[in-house]
Amino acid sequence: MEKLLTVAYLSELFVGAQDDIAGQIVVIWGQIKVSFVVPFLRIFMYINLVMSIMLFTEMVYMAIVVAFNKLFGKKPQQRYKWEPFQDDVELGSSVYPLVLVQVYKLSIGAACGLSWPSDRIVIQVLDDSTDPLIKGMVEMECESWASKGVNIHYQVRDNRKGYKAGALKEGLKHDYAKQCEYVVIFDADFQPEPDFLTQTIPYLHHNSELGLVQGRWKFVNSNDCLMTRLQEMSLNYHFKVEQEYGSIAFAFFGFNGTAGVWRMAALDEAGGWKDRTTVEDMDLAVRASLKGWKFLYLGSLMVKNELPSVFKAYRYQQHRWSCGPANLFRKMFFEIMRNERVTWWKKLYVLYSFFFVRKIVSHIVTFTLYCVVFPATVLVPEVMIPRWFTVYIGTMITLLSAIGTPRSFYLVVFWVLFENVMSLHRAKATFVGLFETQRVNEWVVTEKHGDASKVKATTQQSLSWFRIGERVHMLELCVGIVLFGCACYDLAYGKYHYYVYLYLQAIAFITMGCGCIGTQVSNS
Repeated sequence: MEKLLTVAYLSELFVGAQDDIAGQIVVIWGQIKVSFVVPFLRIFMYINLVMSIMLFTEMVYMAIVVAFNKLFGKKPQQRYKWEPFQDDVELGSSVYPLVLVQVYKLSIGAACGLSWPSDRIVIQVLDDSTDPLIKGMVEMECESWASKGVNIHYQVRDNRKGYKAGALKEGLKHDYAKQCEYVVIFDADFQPEPDFLTQTIPYLHHNSELGLVQGRWKFVNSNDCLMTRLQEMSLNYHFKVEQEYGSIAFAFFGFNGTAGVWRMAALDEAGGWKDRTTVEDMDLAVRASLKGWKFLYLGSLMVKNELPSVFKAYRYQQHRWSCGPANLFRKMFFEIMRNERVTWWKKLYVLYSFFFVRKIVSHIVTFTLYCVVFPATVLVPEVMIPRWFTVYIGTMITLLSAIGTPRSFYLVVFWVLFENVMSLHRAKATFVGLFETQRVNEWVVTEKHGDASKVKATTQQSLSWFRIGERVHMLELCVGIVLFGCACYDLAYGKYHYYVYLYLQAIAFITMGCGCIGTQVSNS
């Protein structure tokens, strides 16, 4: 009996000690929370609100300028002289400038079909692939076109130094390239219409201040899957608003790396191609603009191309597109500040609007606000996100981004969830570029598998479960699990009712983390 009483007494003491320890932990956490967590989260929230307002203001201003110009102003191309070339009986085709067309693989046929005098155009096929089968096929196609009288040169590199910038730079070293007045660039999957040169070259020929004419991308496989539809929404905003605005307001925008025509003199004066970042096209555009050259964007001139339909390829592409601009901003900040050939207003636009807000702030705030601050306020309810922000600012940013693709407007919720997931990689890549960490110069060629109608036999939707290990992305899964836990806590104890959004966002992270988006192409 005494032993039982002793055991019961000790049990009570142990339970009491546990309660005391638990109580002490709660008290300590409460003190830490009040002293550090709440102030830090509140400051972090305000920083994110400021960044969101910066992005919102930039987007609204660009949209107003583009809309006003379409309704009442002149189109950018109407500000420049344009006259078609006329055949001359005495001079013949020599009235046409000599044009170099640099292409990759699949674009060969379309490039050889461009409407331009055959003796005034040079097709240069750049091939630095390591696959002997692909090399053989490309060389055979070049020989086929050469037998038809096309002035075509097949250039092979035995290394991939400098990647795309290195290949373009090597291509311009040949004597026949140095004789050309203009150079046109088409990536491997781009299919220009025959009149591409007749629509672009006259602007450069009749306006000596122009250094670049850029066409717009048209996506032939946007209906392949949900992921390509969502990509189309983001890229249409880029072309219809950002590129249009840059061309209207400052005659400057980022060269898209393809579907554009450069004046050789502008390219040379800017210092040619450099491989110091993974965005050699933007690098060249900024340097040429600092030399005083103007750019023209033709939104009506569309060039067919493909979107990546495999999620893994898209992740690599977005890393390169986010890391490169941030790294270029780091490298060129003081060079831009010291430049004396452009106005301070244009330098402010390039540094603040073009780089800081659109290439850095937009990537970081999307993730930190919607995937960090929102779930954190569920666990720390003392910090409250203002209602005016969640209702007005967030909604307006979404509508402005999605309005460029009216046919996909009903997908706007999916687009928001998809973009928030991708913001994880974009934010990470932005910091990699800013701090020049290990992956800063990582270049992985974006795999594209053609129009869905052509590859139906080898392409299947992402619900096919082969090679699961290659498709699982742990980073997305981990974030998705955390958000799901926050949603459950908010449903049980929260007061802000964010759980609907958090559940949806968690499902999006987990779905994409399992690779259940886009298409999957079997290697067999």
